[in-house]
Amino acid sequence: MKRRTLRMLAASAMTVAGLPVRAQRAPYPQQAIRWVVPYAPDGTTDQIARLLAPRLSRELGQPVVVDNKPGAASIVGATFVARSQADGHTVGTADSGTLAFNPVMYSTLSYDPGKDFTLIGGLGRMPLVLVVAPNFPARTLREYLSLVRRTPGATSAGSSGPGAPLHVALELFKQHSRTDIRHVAYKGSVPALADVASGQVDSMFVDLPPSLAVIRAGRVRVLATATPQRLALLPDVPTMAEAGLPGFEAYAWQGLVGPAGLPEGVGARLNRELVGALRLPEIRNRLEERGIEPMPGSPAEFAAFVRHEQKRWAEVIRAAEIRLD
Repeated sequence: MKRRTLRMLAASAMTVAGLPVRAQRAPYPQQAIRWVVPYAPDGTTDQIARLLAPRLSRELGQPVVVDNKPGAASIVGATFVARSQADGHTVGTADSGTLAFNPVMYSTLSYDPGKDFTLIGGLGRMPLVLVVAPNFPARTLREYLSLVRRTPGATSAGSSGPGAPLHVALELFKQHSRTDIRHVAYKGSVPALADVASGQVDSMFVDLPPSLAVIRAGRVRVLATATPQRLALLPDVPTMAEAGLPGFEAYAWQGLVGPAGLPEGVGARLNRELVGALRLPEIRNRLEERGIEPMPGSPAEFAAFVRHEQKRWAEVIRAAEIRLD
């Protein structure tokens, strides 16, 4: 009887001792991390991911591989991330279109921005500026507004496509300034900016990363920045407030997300390494010299920023009646 009791106690002790081992989570990460970029290679979104990926790879101890999945205003890439396993081995870039614009512009979406993602942290925001063709008669924002108001609908403004950040910024500008400007949609900001430079289109809002070289070459003229302070890259260009339109600000922005249900420890680790990378002087400088303002912050701070942007842009989009389905 004694021997049987001792065997039972020993077996019970082994079982209890084994429980904590089996209950522990495997260390993260266990394999390569896929970073889904919902746009084609070489654009601003892709450049940010590829700049940060090597640093994250080094700190996480596993490769961070950028995977471009463009299509349907970021919906293809966003849906892929939303439907991935929530283990931290698939993350993705989500921008203002993904999280703030698409839910209002589409009656149905293959993802729910409020339920299908874990918000990890901000990546960067791109200030917008108003540019005009070299031969456009207005030399200042006040002259531009005066001309537009004298001839409603006659002045044209290009954009990178219907519902894109540059288009929505234009609609906000029209609502804020109470003007009527004719929208001309392109498939991307590069061809739109080329037509402004050649004088085929009068004006457009642009973000700095793809337009800085064109601006510095004098192929277009910048009337004002949609930022609260002057930009270091364009110190001689006034803000909208300085130029005569107070209260107008507009940025394109993006952050890093994972599927809903990401373990808290995994999300915290990713945020910690992301914030650390964005605060490195060499990375920060490389972003800023391209016209990108880094957005390091906690998941809670990024979530609050997203909620504010969703409310703000939903009002603009509904007022402009922008629908993409």
